[in-house]
Amino acid sequence: MSRGLGATESCGRSLQEVVEKPVIYLYPSRPTDVLVQLDLRGDFVFTHPAYDESISGWSVTAYPDGHLLNHADKEEYSYLFWEGKNLQSSFDLSTGFVVPGNQSRDFLRSTLKKMGLTAKEYNEFLVYWVPRMQDNPYNLIHFAGEEYTQAAPLQITPKPDSMLRVFMVFQALPKPISIPEQKIVPFERKGFSVVEWGGIEL
Repeated sequence: MSRGLGATESCGRSLQEVVEKPVIYLYPSRPTDVLVQLDLRGDFVFTHPAYDESISGWSVTAYPDGHLLNHADKEEYSYLFWEGKNLQSSFDLSTGFVVPGNQSRDFLRSTLKKMGLTAKEYNEFLVYWVPRMQDNPYNLIHFAGEEYTQAAPLQITPKPDSMLRVFMVFQALPKPISIPEQKIVPFERKGFSVVEWGGIEL
């Protein structure tokens, strides 16, 4: 599934790999009815709670501590979860980070903290992704920007005051390569905040 990428190559194709465990956290200032619409340029593999085709997403009541009441089934959730495949996107891996596999946990913890994830959020990220990365000799890691958000547009009503979408693209490497380091911009939470994290292994 993986292939060697040169330092300035990009991966541009309909991605058959699964876009794994994007989770969406909603943090309003007060209990709020929220419509979350995800227009995926690809195919859904699984969603939890179930994606409502009639509204192109989910209708929930969100609470300041992050828990959600899904209107369709009247059940409570910690976040919105989705996975997809055949994502129509190109990922530019010409910048990023080359990290020894056995340093993946420490690198991701410090980087996600710098980005602005809370301990709960980045620990859930680490538990999911580090086991996939720690035994690789090296990992090329890139945090996608518009190439991800344009392939999975997210529209939230009411509009959040601040939103962070963290999408990690990584690939195992047999040996290190030299690439320019990607700039990390810290996220400032204000008002109604939304945080999403997910990733893909090439």
